[in-house]
Amino acid sequence: MHIARSVQLVADALAKWIDAKGKTTIMIRNGLYSVTSKLLDGVKGGATGVSVLRDGTMLGGGPIYYHVGSYVCSGGKWKGELTVREHTPAEITEAWFARHVVSMGFSGTYADDGAEFDATALVGKRSIRFNVIFGLLAPD
Repeated sequence: MHIARSVQLVADALAKWIDAKGKTTIMIRNGLYSVTSKLLDGVKGGATGVSVLRDGTMLGGGPIYYHVGSYVCSGGKWKGELTVREHTPAEITEAWFARHVVSMGFSGTYADDGAEFDATALVGKRSIRFNVIFGLLAPD
């Protein structure tokens, strides 16, 4: 019990950094997140699923796609790269990422209970903009 508490205290300490002005900055919390994506610019589509964010890595998915990525974060802002792949063939016609391996960069913001980013993905010959929202379900 004491070891687990000590490990948690160390993890909490590592999750906070002191910036040049002496202000405490909270990093993105490790844990399980709900993920909701919405295509922008009048394009129909989106997806829901879950993702585990842990120490700069992102792994997750939903009923059709899975994603892997990495990120850096500081001061309420984060950026990274993400690859989305299909694991089950999509049966819907608006599945823009179907039968494509889609890689992209992203940037956005985060708070203690979630994060958000906007990205543009090149899918085939078309650029698709979308917004992704992460809601913390279970922190580590």
